[in-house]
Amino acid sequence: MVGLVSAPTVLVLSATAGLGLAILIAGLSGRSIFGRRAGGRPLPIPTDRLILRVCLALGAAAGVAMATGWVVGSLVAAVIGFGLPSGAGAKGRHDREIARIEAIASWTEQLRDTLAAANGLEHAVAASARVAPTSIAGAVDRLAARIEYESLASALVPFADELDHPLGDFVVASLRLAAEREARELGALLGQLAECARAEALMRTRVWVGRARTRTTVRVVGIVILSSVAGLFVLDRRYLAPYDSSAGQIVLLIIAAIFAGSLLGMERMGRIALPARFIGRRFGTGTNLETPR
Repeated sequence: MVGLVSAPTVLVLSATAGLGLAILIAGLSGRSIFGRRAGGRPLPIPTDRLILRVCLALGAAAGVAMATGWVVGSLVAAVIGFGLPSGAGAKGRHDREIARIEAIASWTEQLRDTLAAANGLEHAVAASARVAPTSIAGAVDRLAARIEYESLASALVPFADELDHPLGDFVVASLRLAAEREARELGALLGQLAECARAEALMRTRVWVGRARTRTTVRVVGIVILSSVAGLFVLDRRYLAPYDSSAGQIVLLIIAAIFAGSLLGMERMGRIALPARFIGRRFGTGTNLETPR
């Protein structure tokens, strides 16, 4: 079986090594070889993290290929190595999401409080830039800079794209209406939006804590399975000999597909779906920025 799988394994590893080398060169030179999304927005995986993922995938695939000669095992190891940073960084992503929501809530409250003493909405926005929360401080600073040479309604559209959150769209929509049509009770509206943002942050935290037991169970099951397979290779390699055949590789592929489908299903069920952003859809950057009639 080793002779049968050596050529495909070499091809897979060679292609992956070439891709990893290209990404490494791009990362060192500061260039992007994967392009950007429409509208100039970056890809969801930064270049440095993509390099880490590819290196982990290469190392895992090469190790399994040398130890077993299994094509399917090498591919599974590569997928696990590529996705490992996502599982390890789940807590960090959750913390960043909560921090952004709390920052939107805090800035909205600051803006509400500043309106009472400010000379107009533009002045309140500029004053809030000095005390904006860290997570959105850069976006608020750029908003304050833009309103010096363009209208507040126009400057708010790229600001909404930088916030990139439905709650941010509601805040931006409220400010646009206030800037163009002099909406009444803006302070009360901003206060309600801040309360909604804090309620969402609390809800997300409760969901995260409630699913901690499930995440731990999945990790334990995965570690037990991988440890058992590694132990069989060391202690009783003949037990796994049936997987050396082509039929065994097909069975292994089916098993891996079942596990992958189960994990993806659990991840999809645990995902918190956000409503679609309406500022970016209706007033997308580079389009007509006038308020629709």
